[in-house]
Amino acid sequence: MPIPQIVLTLPDWITKELDHLPPYLKTLEERMSAVLRFAQLNFEHDTGGPFAAGIFERDSGKLLTIGVNRVMAMNCSSAHAEVMALSVAQKLLGTYDLGAQGQPAHQIVINWRPCVLCYGAIIWSGVRSMVISGSGPELEDLTGFDEGPMHLNWKEELNKRGIEVVSDVLRAEACNLFRDFGKSTRHVYNSRLGEVSR
Repeated sequence: MPIPQIVLTLPDWITKELDHLPPYLKTLEERMSAVLRFAQLNFEHDTGGPFAAGIFERDSGKLLTIGVNRVMAMNCSSAHAEVMALSVAQKLLGTYDLGAQGQPAHQIVINWRPCVLCYGAIIWSGVRSMVISGSGPELEDLTGFDEGPMHLNWKEELNKRGIEVVSDVLRAEACNLFRDFGKSTRHVYNSRLGEVSR
């Protein structure tokens, strides 16, 4: 039996939207605004859930890429926005370690606190900074997604590993996006909706 290749792709509309962005987004608000737009477009285009993540050079604001959630489109439970964005950035730079010697400090910007899967991916990616719009229960309350059992001291664990955390950047805007998704008819794709199988 041949071994299948695993190919994960971003939706076609991403290229045009990336071309519309300036090459440098200097402020955290500019970076988060772009990420929120991609998250909104992802569910408006029915190409994935309301999640996006951008990879930037932390200090200069140079944009490497923005990825979006592709779980259902790719039939891959790990095709979360953070994983997609990190994978594209690593491919573009030719390294699995975005914090390798000689690399500028890289930053991931996400439209909410990462789920448990993406939390691990961020730790291993080499990024030096994570910017999120929020970290409370609003995402799960407004959308119905299950983000998993996050470690209580998740911020401290990132800090111990040299990853700074900046929170509450455009929080209200992110909650509005989740509220729009929750009111839509889009599918919440948690396997068994988080229930234990019997």
